[in-house]
Amino acid sequence: MDQITSGNFTFTKTSIDGVVVVDVKSYGDARGYFMETYKQPDFVAGGIDVEFVQDNQSASTKGVLRGLHFQINHPQSKLVRVVSGTVFDVAVDLRKGSPTWGKWEGVVLSAENHRQFFIPRGFAHGFLVLSDSAEFCYKCDDVYHPNDEGGLMWNDPAIGVDWPALEGDEVFDPSKLVLSEKDQHHPALGDLDLAFEV
Repeated sequence: MDQITSGNFTFTKTSIDGVVVVDVKSYGDARGYFMETYKQPDFVAGGIDVEFVQDNQSASTKGVLRGLHFQINHPQSKLVRVVSGTVFDVAVDLRKGSPTWGKWEGVVLSAENHRQFFIPRGFAHGFLVLSDSAEFCYKCDDVYHPNDEGGLMWNDPAIGVDWPALEGDEVFDPSKLVLSEKDQHHPALGDLDLAFEV
């Protein structure tokens, strides 16, 4: 995989064009640590040139699965990270004509690894909380439009996301998941009447 290092960031391309894992250098001692989480010139050098306009943060308990979400008419690029706990974060390519359309990429994000995940416009996004709890932060390049929500079935076999086991479990157990009513009823990829023009 191609890597670019700029400043305190290392940008690693994934198997899906535009989706990037960002590793962040932190500086620590007995008092704690310091790290930069975003620096525009370094991100541009790393191939991520977007203007972020909204920051969000959520807290969730173990087994909460949020997703797979997107905005229909106002797609968002997202830079996501975890400030406490551990999650498995997933992006699914929904870009029209993309050679990886319907494919997914996933990465473990935790407070310990300081890793970030960049998801460009044209993707469904979701995450599963693996630890007892997690706080999740993300930057978006468009504002949230509450009447523009779309979703994709989290367990669609046509996509085949390999969700990991929760901490303390040996295998993934879907009976332990906590999903919103909305997230239990998203369409499958084959029933989705949408392809992002990006």
